[in-house]
Amino acid sequence: MSSSVATQPSPPTAPPVAPERAQRSLLGRALARPETGALVAAIVIFIFFYAVAPTFRTFAAASTYLYASSTIGIVAVGVALLMIGGEFDLSSGVQVTTTALFAAILCFQLSLNMWVGVVLSLVVALAIGFINGWLVVRTGIPSFLVTLSTFFILQGLNLGVTKLVTGAVASSDASQLDGFSSAKAIFASDLDLGVMTVKVTVLWWLAFVAVGTWLLLRTRVGNWIFAAGGNPASARAVGVPVRKVKIGLFMGVSFLAWFLGMHLLFNFNTVQAGIGVGNEFIYIIAAVVGGALLTGGYGSAVGSALGAFIFGMTTQGIVYAGWDPNWFKTFLGVMLLGAVLLNQYVKSYAERRH
Repeated sequence: MSSSVATQPSPPTAPPVAPERAQRSLLGRALARPETGALVAAIVIFIFFYAVAPTFRTFAAASTYLYASSTIGIVAVGVALLMIGGEFDLSSGVQVTTTALFAAILCFQLSLNMWVGVVLSLVVALAIGFINGWLVVRTGIPSFLVTLSTFFILQGLNLGVTKLVTGAVASSDASQLDGFSSAKAIFASDLDLGVMTVKVTVLWWLAFVAVGTWLLLRTRVGNWIFAAGGNPASARAVGVPVRKVKIGLFMGVSFLAWFLGMHLLFNFNTVQAGIGVGNEFIYIIAAVVGGALLTGGYGSAVGSALGAFIFGMTTQGIVYAGWDPNWFKTFLGVMLLGAVLLNQYVKSYAERRH
């Protein structure tokens, strides 16, 4: 007797994905990242200065432009998150000076331990950030105008109070006060890496970028930030606490401005009352070059770091190449315009892909 064995039909196999389509898909995902344009620009600028400026190739030069990048990048992280949330802060530059002056003058005049000034200046910074955010969400006045007002108020206080208390336009030398050395170890120490020495601000900068990236991509708050900047009305409709998110973002910018202010104080022992004016635009440029849109709802912390790195490389690269530094402002304007156009194109491309 013969027996027959029933066979099950083989399941249908999916058609193979063409290599061209896979490559296009990978390219599409890469272009959809906010920081892609800044990464390409950073690589091109690095190669350019590496080729034209021999001094740029040394570890000492790397230490210099990394430090320059960190002093911009620390605050730019907070500014980028705030811009993703749909707001601006034009007072961030003078907030750096305000916190440093407050700590230095308070501790010197009252002979206090420097850590008292550090803590109290943090309280002042967070209060400034809270007031900025509260005024924006309560009054509906654009953050551009609110923080521009704060900018002028703080600039006047920096100059007026410093001149009134010290009789000069700078704080007194605070290096002999108790607690100065231990605070300097946290905010302004040098780290020997063997081949090069870097400022501790470089490590703090990378840490803040990591925290900002984690916050945006791995937490519910990150979703709230994107929603609050992309479409506040829709975000409120689905339960996003838009007001709290925006106030928190303003306070985040103030916290990072305070941190940079502490670095300036403990790195130079004294603080000039007029510094910081104009830096708020540099922070915004770093965020925009890094992929943040001026309209909100799009950007990344990593992008702000790349924008700051481009700024640091360019400022030092021009010097190492022996060029006239007066051309730097022209470069900044061209870079900003190019970044805005590129970011708009990338966002439109990503939306078409979805």
